[in-house]
Amino acid sequence: MSDKRKDYLSWDEYFMGVAMLAGMRSKDPNTQVGACIVSENNRILSMGYNGFPNGVSDDEFPWKREGDPLENKYFYSTHSELNAILNFRGGSLEGAKLYVTLFPCNECAKAIIQSGIRTVIYDSNKYADLPAFIASKRMFDAAGVTLRRYRRTGREVTITL
Repeated sequence: MSDKRKDYLSWDEYFMGVAMLAGMRSKDPNTQVGACIVSENNRILSMGYNGFPNGVSDDEFPWKREGDPLENKYFYSTHSELNAILNFRGGSLEGAKLYVTLFPCNECAKAIIQSGIRTVIYDSNKYADLPAFIASKRMFDAAGVTLRRYRRTGREVTITL
């Protein structure tokens, strides 16, 4: 009898890797964010990335970050977390976990809480000092959503497409 492999991916590596891969679908030239929603028994339920809603041309709407609000991306783009929630076609997300490459903003935090997701595992929190992200943390704490920063392992995964 042979021993099983010992260098397989942990659940955290696997699901954060899926979120990172999903983020690579984003056409945003500045920020690519991915999300992966997972059941309590470690089954992938849904994925999402930041981009424009279905039917809204990413060639005809702006990707800029600054300037007139109607001429930048913020009124038009949908964040990865909300896309993952909206892409879910099952029953309930109650008790699910969300792996996301960037800590959720206040708008996504509301959707996460309302959907029943109970745990958020995030990679980067580069906007932690901004009001929208402080508000997120406050809401997550008040709603009893568990927050955990993903611990990078340094493992490299190469995929040849």
